[in-house]
Parts: sequence; C-alpha cells; structure tokens
Amino acid sequence: MEAFSPTSSRCYSESLLLQERVKLPPSNRCLVSVSQTRAIAHPLFSRSRNLIGKPNKLKVLCFQKKEIPVVEGRFIDEIYDALAERLLPTAAVASNPTLNSLLIQFIHLPKKLYRHIVGLAGPPGAGKSTLASEVARRVNKLWPQKASSLDSQVKPPDVATVLPMDGFHLYRSQLDAMENPEEAHARRGAPWTFNPALLLSCLKTLRSQGSVYVPSFDHGVGDPVEDDIFVSLEHKVVIVEGNYLLLEDRGWNEISSVFDEKWFIEVDIDTAMQRVLKRHIATGKTPDVANWRIEYNDRPNAELIIKSKKNADLVIKSVDS
Repeated sequence: MEAFSPTSSRCYSESLLLQERVKLPPSNRCLVSVSQTRAIAHPLFSRSRNLIGKPNKLKVLCFQKKEIPVVEGRFIDEIYDALAERLLPTAAVASNPTLNSLLIQFIHLPKKLYRHIVGLAGPPGAGKSTLASEVARRVNKLWPQKASSLDSQVKPPDVATVLPMDGFHLYRSQLDAMENPEEAHARRGAPWTFNPALLLSCLKTLRSQGSVYVPSFDHGVGDPVEDDIFVSLEHKVVIVEGNYLLLEDRGWNEISSVFDEKWFIEVDIDTAMQRVLKRHIATGKTPDVANWRIEYNDRPNAELIIKSKKNADLVIKSVDS
C-alpha cells in the first residue's frame, strides 16, 4: 500500500507511518513487527486542501484488521534505545516554536502538538516505572544533539519527564471511611482504590494549560504527597505510567483519550508475580504474607490489566536483562 502524496490519490498507510517513526538499531539488535492496518487519506498531503483555509474532513478510505505493532529485543537496553529514538523526533517538533506556529496557522494542526503524552500501562512487575524513566532519560540525553539552535554554553532543558499514576492512590483515611475498611486496605492497588477522576483532571490541565502539579506517593508513609511533581512547559514528552491507564471500566475509560500514544508492556504473568514477590519481601513482608497478597490482590489485578492490552497502539515485550 503506497503513501498519498500531492501528485497522487493513493491511500496513506498507518503502518508505513509507524515504520518511519520507529527509528531502530540494526535488525540484528532489535525487532519491531508492524502489521498492515487501516489506511486513511493523510490530511497533510491532500491535494484538495487549502493551506490557508480550513482542512477538509478526514475520510476513511479503506480498512484492514488492526494488529498491534510489537517492539522486542534481546536486551532491555535495546528496547529503551528504540523507544527513545521513536520519541525524539516528536520532541524536536514540539520544541520548535516556529514550526509549531506555522503548523497551527497554516495547516490547522491541533495545539496539542506542543506536547506529546504517552500512556504506558502493564501489570504489576512488568517494569513500567523503570522503562518510563529510562526512556525519558535517553530522550533527554540525546536531546542536545537536536537542540543545535541553542547557545552551546547553555544546557538545554529536559524535554521528557515521567508522570506516575502512584500519586493518585486514595488516602488511607479514605479507605478507612469505606463500608469495609479491612477489605479496602487488603485490596489497595485495585482500580477502585485509586482516584481516576483526579488523574483525568490533571491530564486535561496539562493538555490545556501546558503545565501541572501532580501528587507523588510516599511509600514510607503510605499516602500521596500533593503537588510534589511539576510537569513544566519545557517538558514536551510526558510518559504517564500506571496499571490501569488503558482500562475500559467506568471512571478509567476517558483517560486513554488524552494520550497521543498508548503503550503496553507484555510480560508472562508468573514472571511478573515472581518480581512482585521479591518486591514485597524486600519491603519487609514475610514470604507467607507476600504470597497471600499476590494471590488475593496482585494476580487478580494483573489478570484484569492484561485484558486492556487490546487498547494499546504499541506492545513492548518485557525482558529480564
């Protein structure tokens, strides 16, 4: 399937777009499989478009069964590098005010191009926090190479940051006020022990106003810390990571609509639970208590989260090294 161009009326394939965006190391280092997906008329290249008028309504020309692209590698560092390279062009475009102004003024692209928000979901033990922080760190490390217009004596600001979902846990006092407080505390980490409405509100504020303060989570105290993380105007790529970001359940289903990309880390559930077991023991739980918590809470949550993989735009295969 060929791309639609100013001198052609052919379909523009989303799979070709993905192949162009995912900048990968040599094929012997990392593998990305990209399937043929539905093709659409691309609005940037429509011959009938008037650049100083309003864009024509997007028309779907043809459909094929959607398959989710998969990123995998022999080593986890290969995956981190591939994902960072995927996001870097977006950071470069979003950080160029002149280009953004032209795109908005003449091509009428939405203002959300000023920021690229990625939703990263996966079960407990998948490695979401590590992957998000490592990808953001690599984007920021590579960014100076793209920021050539800045004074060489001035360190360019970070363009990528991470917004964790952990800060949107309900407070322990809120769990105490529930009908069954014992059950609420035992199931802490389940979807209904979070505040998705607050998360959605913060993401909408970030989208509309360009910056936002969000809560972090103090594991020592066991409660959120209000306004502890600041996403600033300089952050052009924001990776939001959390278990339930792609859930379709009421209260969660609006959240995914804010994301420009939706990623899901795929991991064998038994492998994930072994990682969670080690985490529980490392925080002071006895093996018996840790195993009980996994069977009573962590595994049921993981099984629910895995069902939301179908809502992702990109699946990332988890590896241990």
